[in-house]
Amino acid sequence: MIRLAVLALIGAVSAVGAAEALVSFDRKNDVPELRAAVAIAPSMAAEGAAASIAKGADGHYWAEADVNGSRVRFLVDTGASAVALTLEDAKRLGFDTAKLDYAYKVVTASGQTRAAAVKLGSVSIAGAQVSDVDALVIEKGLETSLLGMTYLGRLSRFEATKTALILRP
Repeated sequence: MIRLAVLALIGAVSAVGAAEALVSFDRKNDVPELRAAVAIAPSMAAEGAAASIAKGADGHYWAEADVNGSRVRFLVDTGASAVALTLEDAKRLGFDTAKLDYAYKVVTASGQTRAAAVKLGSVSIAGAQVSDVDALVIEKGLETSLLGMTYLGRLSRFEATKTALILRP
């Protein structure tokens, strides 16, 4: 039993250290629409077919998503409050990052930075589609975009197996 607890602790510490998790919002600049995203009305639920994301060689789940008609590679991060976009991905999606309002303070694994709230028309991963997804564009310090709870929380469920993450609309 102790061995299992130690292994779980080591796994948790490794995952926290490896992922660039979006950890928290500064409460003064909190984004209520992002906090409320997991309490979604049925009409805002995900649709489509179940999707499977293979576990990567690094032990993380990497998802290739269709976002507003463009491909974005995400690190799946259940600890991220919101979908978080790098500046580069935001630009590729057509956002004018120089004109965004970086009014929100967020804390990432790299430290505190600023973020701008945006709305993604559609995020689809192998058929598991969610519309009108709240997201943040992270001003600096994020190396890869994160698939957080403003997408995952809209699914009916998601489950991790030994080899894959299953997304169920």
